[in-house]
Amino acid sequence: MKYPETFNKRSIKGLINFSLLIIYCATIFWLSDQPSLPTPSLFKHQDKLFHTVAYFIMGILAWRSFRTFIEPSIILVMVTLSFCSIYGWSDEWHQSFVPGRFASFADWLADTVGAVLGIGLMLKIYSSKSDQPNIVSTDHIDDI
Repeated sequence: MKYPETFNKRSIKGLINFSLLIIYCATIFWLSDQPSLPTPSLFKHQDKLFHTVAYFIMGILAWRSFRTFIEPSIILVMVTLSFCSIYGWSDEWHQSFVPGRFASFADWLADTVGAVLGIGLMLKIYSSKSDQPNIVSTDHIDDI
């Protein structure tokens, strides 16, 4: 059975995006399993910046992955944010079992903030590419 060309392209893109997300999550898991990470101390609380950037990237990867199955909408935002936030929480919990590491609410919060920023960027990019209203703005309320 031959599928339409758009189905094949979308499926391949979805598989690539999902694979990248899985590899990225596995990398975060592996890094979290290390007793310590060799990073120079440049400023106080720099680990919060690392968490924010890491989950900013995860937010983008998760958005691109879930977008294959969920149409751009508030549901996509909630699923992506939930995934990243729950993964961040599970990562902190995992670290509580690693010698030399500990779970931190502030780290989880930085993870979630990073995901929100990544999702916000994707909302901005995709809302400017489509004719659909930006779900963050209220300009389209009169259209309902």
